[in-house]
Amino acid sequence: MAPHFTEATTGYWQRIVDAGEVERRDPPWRFGYPAALPDGRVLMLPIRRLASDPAHAVASLILNQASLPVLDALGAMLARRLEPYAPELLVGLPTLGLALASIVARALGQGRYVPLGTSRKFWYDEALSVPVQSITSPVPGRRLYLDPNQRSLLEGRRLALVDDAVSTGTTLHAAWDLLEALGGEVVASGVAMRQGARWVERLGAARAARVVGVFDSPLLGAVPDGWMPRD
Repeated sequence: MAPHFTEATTGYWQRIVDAGEVERRDPPWRFGYPAALPDGRVLMLPIRRLASDPAHAVASLILNQASLPVLDALGAMLARRLEPYAPELLVGLPTLGLALASIVARALGQGRYVPLGTSRKFWYDEALSVPVQSITSPVPGRRLYLDPNQRSLLEGRRLALVDDAVSTGTTLHAAWDLLEALGGEVVASGVAMRQGARWVERLGAARAARVVGVFDSPLLGAVPDGWMPRD
């Protein structure tokens, strides 16, 4: 299948623009999706076709390729969304959620956050891990680990999970289970992007109600003139 309205991502995620600067706000979208931010501005996201189904696509957010001003702005917006939940400690999800967690923690006046990781250090305990798989990294056999030395920081604390995005909800669900099994109280989860709605069913109504995002993006389906939202 020939490329269908996709392009290089070099110029994406580099600046937030006023809504009036966006050429195509309504679908069908061509190469980028205009994500509406809480302050009325727009962040253009490149559209990426799914390898498993080229007729479907998602709007992509790769935070470690974003400009620092964009990353800082998203972090500040997410901190405002999480503040009403009064978390005592943030837990960052790898890989792209770690940089965001650092910014959000600082904005909330916290001096540290707890990082989870997918790389197993030799002193790690397999019992402090869970299997994970995501839409962008569908590789089986990956696990999410907590450093045993960080365990005491979580016990009895009000926690908020931070990640770049939630799509299927698989990774977030696994991390949520792990932290609560270790004695933490997960009061909320914050993401830059809530993608589609499949994650709602995976997490369940109670947890899904406590997932806050900076912006939402739809799942996309190909049409002759570009991409349209799909279920």
